[in-house]
Amino acid sequence: MNKIDKYFEQIKSEQQVFLSYLRAKFPVFHNSNFFFRDIHYGVKGYFEKKGKKISYSDSQQIAEEYAKLLEEQGIFVKTSDKAWKVEFPEFVTTEPGDPL
Repeated sequence: MNKIDKYFEQIKSEQQVFLSYLRAKFPVFHNSNFFFRDIHYGVKGYFEKKGKKISYSDSQQIAEEYAKLLEEQGIFVKTSDKAWKVEFPEFVTTEPGDPL
């Protein structure tokens, strides 16, 4: 198993933790839009926070595979080549944020 496969399997097995990390770093809400670079930088940041050095291209490849997985699971609904709508009821906001 190569490094990319190993990291992909790790992020897949830690899905709840990773999705919570994404939510803390990016505006991810139920029915919101989510873009490829958000997940890409999310993957890179997640592993770097865990002390694992990961290249830009490796993190991009992992992000592509992970986005496909989230599509298969119905969490991401594709809206364009590099964007999705988030279908994850656990990320529903209960109160609107302060617009100012």
